[in-house]
Amino acid sequence: MASLRLEDVKILIVDDDEDILGGMELAIRAEGADTITAADGNEAVAAWRRHAPSVVILDMMLPKMSGFLVLEELMASADSPIVIMVTANEGKRHMAYAENLGVHAYLTKPIPLQQLIDTICDLYSQRSSGADGTMTDSN
Repeated sequence: MASLRLEDVKILIVDDDEDILGGMELAIRAEGADTITAADGNEAVAAWRRHAPSVVILDMMLPKMSGFLVLEELMASADSPIVIMVTANEGKRHMAYAENLGVHAYLTKPIPLQQLIDTICDLYSQRSSGADGTMTDSN
């Protein structure tokens, strides 16, 4: 039996597009992760506080509270999660701002699900081994 690469890893997925959210959740669950979902920025912050996930996949453009404001909130915590920002916006200014806020990876939609899984696995294994979580850019 093949091992599940994300077994028992708690991951919060935040996107206001139900289809994207559902697709990411199915792919991540298939790797053994425990998932929590949120459809707006306020739900994202509440879910993060309630569930303390190790990884957050965060859409940049969200209703009620932008992904950047959510990112600021997450990174202000002493035990901040790994944050992967996903966006359809290809602007370098947004990527630079996310990097300044401490995002661990910045992925441009559409994102192949295998690339998303690989990014999560790489960042999670780096954090687990004590390596510095430097930002990765995938355009």
